[in-house]
Amino acid sequence: MPDRPHDRPLVAAGHPAVVAAAHEVLAAGGSAVDAVVAGGLTAAVAEPCLTSLAGGGFALVRTAEGEEVLVDFFVDTPGRSLVDPPAPHFTEVEVRFEAARQTFHCGPGSIAVPGCLPGYRHLHDRFGRLPLADVVAPAARLAARGVALAPRQAGIVALLEPILLRTPAGRALFAPGGRLLGAGDVLTNPDLAAVLAALGAGDDVAFASGPVGDALLATTATDGLVTAEDVAAYRVVERPPLALAWRGRRILTNPAPSFGGTLVAAALGRVDAETAGPGDPAWVDALVGASADVDARRVAILAAAGRPASARGTTHISVWDGAGGAAAMTTSSGECSGDVLPGTGILANNILGEEDLHPDGFHAAPPGVRVASMMSPTIVVGADGRTEVVVGSGGSKRIRSTIAQVLVNVLVHGLDPRSAVDAPRAHWDGDHTEVEPGLPGAALEALAARGPVNAWPGPSVYFGGAHLVVPGVGAAGDPRRDGAP
Repeated sequence: MPDRPHDRPLVAAGHPAVVAAAHEVLAAGGSAVDAVVAGGLTAAVAEPCLTSLAGGGFALVRTAEGEEVLVDFFVDTPGRSLVDPPAPHFTEVEVRFEAARQTFHCGPGSIAVPGCLPGYRHLHDRFGRLPLADVVAPAARLAARGVALAPRQAGIVALLEPILLRTPAGRALFAPGGRLLGAGDVLTNPDLAAVLAALGAGDDVAFASGPVGDALLATTATDGLVTAEDVAAYRVVERPPLALAWRGRRILTNPAPSFGGTLVAAALGRVDAETAGPGDPAWVDALVGASADVDARRVAILAAAGRPASARGTTHISVWDGAGGAAAMTTSSGECSGDVLPGTGILANNILGEEDLHPDGFHAAPPGVRVASMMSPTIVVGADGRTEVVVGSGGSKRIRSTIAQVLVNVLVHGLDPRSAVDAPRAHWDGDHTEVEPGLPGAALEALAARGPVNAWPGPSVYFGGAHLVVPGVGAAGDPRRDGAP
């Protein structure tokens, strides 16, 4: 008897190679978590400007048996055992989007204690079904043969050129022969391929020991703050998801101490009483208004948490395994620090270099503090207990508005996954609204009445990368991020 549509595995992610890796392990009998781990490892190869083994992230897991857990493997602040910490080395870089600018800081002083590598191992140990070698294999193969840069990924490489080319090792990866790689050019990383092969073979591949750990400490020894005590003390943390009752469903997302899920839940809560019908353009203004209302809450959450926060350079993968298991995983390495850990091909993160999200100043937090994040992997559970939606997004501060709008597109407007992801987005940015083209005139008029509107010439990576799975219906990767279903 053929599978029912709800039983067919579905994957959405930021690169076709990531989707292919996840489907390979699902076809081999892997769990949803096997698939997101395979995807995360592959994203470190195919989306090197967005994630890395030396980044951090969060995975929201819902098993076929109904277990629900948020696995926090985001980065920690460094500096344990440093009696007189050196002045961290930063390089300031301005990145120009089509209609906005952001300032980034990179260099060894921006490197936080990484969590992706221990996080992937924890996820596999806890929820995996396949041998680790099978889960690692797609990423190891891709790193060995090289991957052609997809168009949006090539655009991100161009945006981050000053960071990526700041070291000889970075230039060897992204500008071999002296020319920055562009769309269609093949990025090869044989050192990373060797690390992944060793991981799959069961070798000691960890930041707390062995050659990979030595490479990290060598990078931060002079101008950085990460110490051997930092990586030895790092722990992956499991947390109960934040759960919101919303229109007869449960929305599961990232809990405190991170703040992204709290803001998504707050925005949805503010529009819960909205009476506009499906497709009504009033929803756009309602969602932007909710985002404006929770902006102040974001500041209060950060102040109460007393911790630095991060939101940039993210990517996401959503998986439904067809057997009742779901996983949503969002990871980040910031924009990367521009440092390649010697002999490993692993790009270091620059999560400590995000000025706008460190309100008390750089390195003000004590060592060993889990950095908060805007990342918000999300799963929606229907009244019948079945998983209805698996979604998440990259996109810095736009994560909260992107996820809220995509959820409303699916759950209120009844849009199919492709239409829900492709729909034009709006984002409240403190004192004005950023908008993509294509919104109805009535929606634009309402937004203009709220305040200034900055109209973008087209869809942009600036507005995030939402990768959406709707079991029984389909999946959609965000074209703003080379997304694939």
